[in-house]
Amino acid sequence: MVACGEDQHSFPGLDGESLVRVPARPGKAEMDLLLRKHDRVVVAGTDADLAAVLVRLLRTDRVTGVSVGFVPTERDSAVAARWGLPAGTDKALKLALDGTATEVPLVRDDTGGVLAGRATLHDLRGEAYCDEHQAFAGPAAAVEVSSDAAGLVARVTRGKLVKRTAEFHGRAFQLGCVPTTSLVSDGLAQPRELTKRTWYRHTEDLRLVTGFIR
Repeated sequence: MVACGEDQHSFPGLDGESLVRVPARPGKAEMDLLLRKHDRVVVAGTDADLAAVLVRLLRTDRVTGVSVGFVPTERDSAVAARWGLPAGTDKALKLALDGTATEVPLVRDDTGGVLAGRATLHDLRGEAYCDEHQAFAGPAAAVEVSSDAAGLVARVTRGKLVKRTAEFHGRAFQLGCVPTTSLVSDGLAQPRELTKRTWYRHTEDLRLVTGFIR
């Protein structure tokens, strides 16, 4: 198991050989050898930590070769909510270690990143499409992108006094907008100004241990 970050959770029953502690959002130096050696990895950390590990799966071409379990260390984990992971570290750890992996969509973006849980933006002006369908043109109070069974779902909220939210499901969501720094991806604010971003379903699905009975 890979435990990410400075928050040193204890994991009873795991010894020094099966428990590896790495920095938050681990990169090539911490992950690539592990991912090449093992066909199953359990990640304990934040949604952003999981996203960093999934980036390394992509870079090492191991998306279909490694099953992934996740033990969220944040109560508001969007990954846990989306994939039915149990509350509490002990229950989540048991599922991550013993559960069966199933194929779920892997959502990436056009900057080389991976979206593990949820991306949000607010107070936008621009235009966006989900596949061939226009999601909005003009102002939008908020946009939220996350994965779903079809690939991804985008929720667009419009209006100031009376807010209306529409959902769009598809394989890709393309956004063009006036410059904004409002993007928060997997809980991390992205300070770099952006004028466009695309999220899309990867050609290979992720093998993820979920809390759903299939």
